[in-house]
Amino acid sequence: MAVLNEEQTMLRDMAREWATNESPVTAWRKVRDANEPAGYDAAAYETMAQMGWTGIIIPEAHGGSDFGWLSLGLVIEELGKTMTASPIAAASAAASAILLGGSEAQQAKYLPRIASGELIATLAVDEGPRHDPASIAASVKDGKLTGTKAFVAEGDTAGLFVVAATDGLYLVEAGEGVAVSRRHLVDFRSHAEVSFDGAPADKLEAGGEGLRDAVLDRAAVLAAAEMLGMAGQAFDTTL
Repeated sequence: MAVLNEEQTMLRDMAREWATNESPVTAWRKVRDANEPAGYDAAAYETMAQMGWTGIIIPEAHGGSDFGWLSLGLVIEELGKTMTASPIAAASAAASAILLGGSEAQQAKYLPRIASGELIATLAVDEGPRHDPASIAASVKDGKLTGTKAFVAEGDTAGLFVVAATDGLYLVEAGEGVAVSRRHLVDFRSHAEVSFDGAPADKLEAGGEGLRDAVLDRAAVLAAAEMLGMAGQAFDTTL
């Protein structure tokens, strides 16, 4: 078990108090019953941004707090306990790709907007029904990306996609050449099929050949933190 410093303990306790009082399971049920494509409460996410949670892994130079991955995991674990739906995990995973592989210009363009909560970013990797990042057909020619991604988390509201292509990761903004189709899943969270047809793409040149795997490792950690919160709460409830 990790030993928390004073700041991490305060952050965890603040997240626990907020999730318990302001975003209980009943709040998620309201989001679910509303059946909106976003799959989360935009006002609640704005509050998270105001508390600085959307910029926990982002450097101070780009508007974040640079508290690190353990701190982010603590927050997401607490949100998992009340099943709080938000794009914070998806956006943070996408931000990690820009941090690890982005140029100074790319970081300056996108990280402050992710940190402020203004921009929802997400990863677009898998192209089939199972997680298989080794099977990628999406490709880029002359700066234009073509391909289809399945089950893109927060794809319905994302303004920026970090897309896995045959030769690396690319930044693609929602809009030109991007079509989003909503998927209806049992958990009612936002997962979309996203098709790219000659969409303008900007490659993440840094990070080397291991960039994609490094980003996916971080995304997996965030998913595990959320599931840990859910499992822990389920266990406590049964006692």
